[in-house]
Amino acid sequence: AEPDAWFTYYYWLHDDHAPDFARGVDIHRKPGYDPAELFFDPADRLAKAKAGLNLARKKLGLRYAMNVVPLDPSCVRGTHGRLPDRAQDGPVLLCSDPHPPDTVERTGRIAATDVRDLLLNLQGLGS
Repeated sequence: AEPDAWFTYYYWLHDDHAPDFARGVDIHRKPGYDPAELFFDPADRLAKAKAGLNLARKKLGLRYAMNVVPLDPSCVRGTHGRLPDRAQDGPVLLCSDPHPPDTVERTGRIAATDVRDLLLNLQGLGS
């Protein structure tokens, strides 16, 4: 994917045909990950107030629907899962262990698949 792109699940052509769950925070009914859930609908001036009211309902044990998600995906500027274009833009792992793994010593890098074992070893749980 392009750096500022994400693969949307929107299968409808007009917002009037969007399913009920599309405007809500509902990770269990949406097919895949919806990064638009991270934003309030900018077209709805009362979205933050509605969210606050819904949180109050939740605290009181009442039912609520958090329907404040925009259907316009323009607020999404990319998402997780894409490798950076430059290694300098990649993740950083800081560690207090004075003896890094051999691959880190040689290359200055650690494969993402090796991070788990490193963390287990630091906790004394590795092999």
